Amino acid sequence: MPSPSNSDELIFFVNGKKVIEKSADPETSLLSFVRKVLRLTGTKYGCGGGGCGACTVMVSRYDPKSKKIHHYPATACLVPICSLHGAAITTVEGVGSIKKRVHPVQERLAKCHGTQCGFCSPGMVMSIYTLLRNHPEPTPEQITEALGGNLCRCTGYRPIVESGKTFCGESTVCQMKGSGKCCMDQDEGSFVSREEKMCTKLYNEDEFQPFDPSQEPIFPPELIRMAEDPNKRRLTFQGERTTWIMPATLKDLLELKASYPKAPLVMGNTTVGPNIKFKDEFYPVFISPLGLPELYFVNTTNDEVTIGAGYSLAQLNDALYFIVSDQPKEKTKTYHALLKHLRTLAGPQIRNMATLGGHVVSQPNFSDLNPILAAGNATINVISKEGTRQIPLNGPFLEGSPEANLRPEEVVLSISIPYSTQWHFVSGLRMAQRQENAFAIVNAGMSVKFEEGTNTIKDLQMFYGHVGPTVVSASQTCKRLIGRQWDDQMLSEACRWVLEEIRIPPAAEGGMVEFRRTLIISLLFKFYLKVRRGLNKMVNDFSGSLDPQKFPDIPENFVSALDDFPIQTPQGIQMFQCVDPKQPQQDPVGHPVMHQSAIKHATGEAVFVDDMPPIDQELFLAVVTSTRAHAKILSIDISEALACPGVVDVITAEDVPGDNNHSGEILYAHNEVICVGQIICTVAADTYAHAKAAAKQVKIAYEDIEPKIITIEQALAHNSFLSDERKIEQGNVEHAFENVDQIIEGEVHVEGQEHFYMETQTILAIPKAEDKEMVLHLGTQFPTHVQEYVAAALKVPRSRIACHMRRTGGAFGGKVTKPALLGAVSAVAANKTGHPIRFILERGDDMLITAGRHPLLGKYKIGFMNNGEIKAADVEYYINGGCTPDESELVMEFIVLKSENAYYIPNFRCRGRACKTNLPSNTAFRGFGFPQATVVVEAYISAVAAKCNLLPEEVKEINMYKRTSKTAHKQTFNPEPLRRCWKECLEKSSFYARKQAAEEFNKKNFWKKRGLAVVPMKFTIGIPIAFYNQAAALVHIYLDGSVLLTHGGCELGQGLHTKMIQVASRELNIPQSYVHLSETSTITVPNAIFTAGSMGTDINGKAVQNACQILLDRLQPIIKKNPKGKWEEWIGKAFEESISLSATGYFKGYQTNMDWEKEEGDAYPYYVYGASFSEVEVDCLTGAHKLLRTDIFMDAAFSINPALDIGQVEGAFIQGMGFYTIEELKYSPEGVLYSRGPDDYKIPTVTEIPEEISVTLVHSQNPIAIYSSKGLGEAGMFLGSSVLFAIYDAVSAARRERGLSNTFPLNSPATPEVIRMACVDQFIDMIPSDDPSTFTPWSIHVS
Repeated sequence: MPSPSNSDELIFFVNGKKVIEKSADPETSLLSFVRKVLRLTGTKYGCGGGGCGACTVMVSRYDPKSKKIHHYPATACLVPICSLHGAAITTVEGVGSIKKRVHPVQERLAKCHGTQCGFCSPGMVMSIYTLLRNHPEPTPEQITEALGGNLCRCTGYRPIVESGKTFCGESTVCQMKGSGKCCMDQDEGSFVSREEKMCTKLYNEDEFQPFDPSQEPIFPPELIRMAEDPNKRRLTFQGERTTWIMPATLKDLLELKASYPKAPLVMGNTTVGPNIKFKDEFYPVFISPLGLPELYFVNTTNDEVTIGAGYSLAQLNDALYFIVSDQPKEKTKTYHALLKHLRTLAGPQIRNMATLGGHVVSQPNFSDLNPILAAGNATINVISKEGTRQIPLNGPFLEGSPEANLRPEEVVLSISIPYSTQWHFVSGLRMAQRQENAFAIVNAGMSVKFEEGTNTIKDLQMFYGHVGPTVVSASQTCKRLIGRQWDDQMLSEACRWVLEEIRIPPAAEGGMVEFRRTLIISLLFKFYLKVRRGLNKMVNDFSGSLDPQKFPDIPENFVSALDDFPIQTPQGIQMFQCVDPKQPQQDPVGHPVMHQSAIKHATGEAVFVDDMPPIDQELFLAVVTSTRAHAKILSIDISEALACPGVVDVITAEDVPGDNNHSGEILYAHNEVICVGQIICTVAADTYAHAKAAAKQVKIAYEDIEPKIITIEQALAHNSFLSDERKIEQGNVEHAFENVDQIIEGEVHVEGQEHFYMETQTILAIPKAEDKEMVLHLGTQFPTHVQEYVAAALKVPRSRIACHMRRTGGAFGGKVTKPALLGAVSAVAANKTGHPIRFILERGDDMLITAGRHPLLGKYKIGFMNNGEIKAADVEYYINGGCTPDESELVMEFIVLKSENAYYIPNFRCRGRACKTNLPSNTAFRGFGFPQATVVVEAYISAVAAKCNLLPEEVKEINMYKRTSKTAHKQTFNPEPLRRCWKECLEKSSFYARKQAAEEFNKKNFWKKRGLAVVPMKFTIGIPIAFYNQAAALVHIYLDGSVLLTHGGCELGQGLHTKMIQVASRELNIPQSYVHLSETSTITVPNAIFTAGSMGTDINGKAVQNACQILLDRLQPIIKKNPKGKWEEWIGKAFEESISLSATGYFKGYQTNMDWEKEEGDAYPYYVYGASFSEVEVDCLTGAHKLLRTDIFMDAAFSINPALDIGQVEGAFIQGMGFYTIEELKYSPEGVLYSRGPDDYKIPTVTEIPEEISVTLVHSQNPIAIYSSKGLGEAGMFLGSSVLFAIYDAVSAARRERGLSNTFPLNSPATPEVIRMACVDQFIDMIPSDDPSTFTPWSIHVS
């Protein structure tokens, strides 16, 4: 091993400044280097695995061969700094800043309202910026593609795409109607009254500074000189535990590989990096041949194209694209298949980092490219000191057979891909949980060669990915089919044989076994159709020499099965009430004001907790969590952990001075564990890497305890509950059931959801030297709760605990109760060690420990008349609460109170109970039970419609509240805005016309179906407990006239602070620029209630208004004396007259109440109504779906800030859509959560959002709230279910055509697996089924 003194200098540039690292450590990532060493904190940590794009930076390299500079995006978390020798890095700080100059990309993202919490914004900026460096006038498609590797949980992507589209050359104005007529021109017949003028502009493009590509920073000339230096030598970087070697020549590389045969070759680090991080792999030596010219080339001969192994997948894409445009189509079938998969493989960052050679050689079982390369008869050209040889990229190679593989000392030089021929067809097929940036569930590469002029199979190859531990070749099946005709008879035997040959065992890792078996033959069928079509087309082109009768085309109604759904650039329209022209110009209320931190978000200058500079002697905390669901702790051995480098202490339950169990929530497990993921102890060390390494050395001995309860079913069997039953009832349910035409019963399962806020739980706890004080900086929705738990744990009065909360990177309910628990855990560590503690949960730990939305089981019995009128409903709800109380009882109360949604059922009973299980405790989540429970309501409405042979929308109309009425819990309300949203939604979405068009489409297409749905909503805000609706504010006016405003609400990205500034500006009649809002803290506003329940603006707005009015009242005598004076003069005069310029404002809260004994009460202050329409298309062969269009109508009353409100509605809708379709949490039967990161938990990306989305804020009256507004933070979530019901509508159409029953289990989420398995056909009938009693499944549902 080379010694540290041999370490070379690592030279690269960051934002134009030279970095010389004398002791570069190969284990240091670029992300930790820019954040911790260079203190450039704009680049964010979101997942650590390259899956979210929060850490995107631009890498620029000079190529001495082409004399060009290559810019590409990369995820900094996967880039080892040692790989950057000679590169220039640009982070968000290098693009622009408020201090110097804000770049047009940053400005437009902010002004188009493309940022909410702001945590993903720097990554978005970098992705668009890098695109513009390569394409100064991009197309809309390029914008969408560039954002494919960036996740956002707040906005729903549309405004981000829109900000990017402002750089596009052609006009990107809405052409929705295609008639040249603006779709917003109100038709004469529209019932929006003339005087209520609607606006559609949320920002003014004239304000944008122009974009001038010639003004971008130049590439450092020194790096050009370095790259062109003819005397390059080997470089060695020696780290604490590992060595990184960069050979200068190919000969040098082969010497190294012979000396270190086990050392991985690292180029993009997209395989080795995640394996080290997530699979604990360790390599003492890395060899990095980056930049060796022999690995970067494209060579074309008459027979094949050879591509260097060092080409990134993005460069491979460009090379293939060039070849395809240059060569006749029949020669490029393999390249076309590769290009199709390269578009959706991972995201742009990974495609620009991963190399062709690395991808082929790592042989991932999920590879999208290897099966196609194998089907196209590619070969691998390898070299070693012994010489060169060729390895066929075929079945034995992909299946890992030793004789077909590389030898340890060999290096891949290039891959040769032959041209296809006329009678040769090659195809790539895949199905994934989401269209882009997701591993395939099953993929395939297939090719067939025919005897010339016939449809007789001469050669056939089929390779499948993700059906076993390696890519699998169906070689036996292919052999048996040679010589056969390409016809239906061949197909059915091929399906049978391939299922016999490729057996997925019933307990296979990854689950979805029957679905994957179905996909094996569904994809084969797609290939069969493609080839039949291709043969027919070819013969017809031959004009006469061959008999077309022998090559029949596929049936017309099968044609749509050939293509995958296209990726479209989304477009949308937003409508809201214009501001009254009589309103004073300075008054910002009602205007679409940009988020007050938006520019800071886009420049990376907004400071989140982990962006705060290090504090002297601070320590990092790593957690040790339980690996058992229910067990006794026999012993905890911390001796090895304490001996690890950098470790200061290990903290356990014994170290908690006060309550370790506060209100049923346990900080550190003591004597027993009650779920997998429960914190047992924490390790405090000088770096996070040291703390984490030591945490792995803690040895815990367990003894399992029975019962282990994981699912709701098991909880019901063991009578295991967290709280008593809640019930409301009206009418006489039993009697009504005796007098109806029909009764149906059913049950609905709704699985849970992970919050996936972009910023994981982050806490900085600082012990003070005096009086046992402790200061905490953290992201939370409820600082008071953190204060309470920390004080209880440390056994000190709450007045000694100060919690500061400036902003957090998304919360969605996940930061209401959990930060209190984690804050107390870190405070105990800070207390014991006497050091400040920085506690940042890694994404995997965050998902495991903090849980999410409650899974729900709903059972219903419905009595109805044949005309669709529902007379009686008896509904029972059970939620999986997890192992401690958390918010489960309150969630269940909300579910029961809101359980009727928009429908009046005269005889109605609803009961609900929270189950206690051995899972981490589920908690608050946007919508608070309503999004789960109301699926059950809409499901039984759909079931009634099916029985009555009516459209679900007709049954909804029949049973919807029509006039001022009382809810089942006897609260009076007027449903007029509900009726209006419903009516507008049906009309403006052209529901009936589109329904008819969908039916026409369905008649003509057997394998693709369209479905539509409209769902109404009656939602509520606030809490049924009056004292939970109170709020306070503190307003200071300084002598220069500037105003400092604080209130009890937390800024989570929803723009609460922005609205509060608007309120203060209006009330004090001063410009917004005079008002400053810094942070929320327990020091300034004590005992503040949580920012949740959509009431942040309602209650804090009233408190701010109250404070401002108090101040204005005090100033009245001075203003009266000098009515024409300036604000600053009045303030100066007030001070001279000893008038206090500081006031606390208070709002007592909405006086809500609920009496559970009487089952009645005014539980909520008011209702929020809405309706949404969605249209989808599903692929019955794969289970994929595409959301074509969504129209949302939301009763906003009067919107204080339409930009923020529409942002909330759209963002919640997309989050809801994810919840109901692709977001799937997987648990083992032992209660272990498998889904712990973006690789295995899929939230929507930019490709999932509707192709067309329109949002209309409907105007109504709401005098009870500030400025007659309504809280819209959560309401949009449930509207996402219109996608779920549209999918079920499409599936019903498929089932009807196949002669299957119209009623089938309607559960959530409607994943590709659920959709495919509901569209039963001849392929599903061929699948072998397993007896459930003979195996333990890999994963289970917990609802």
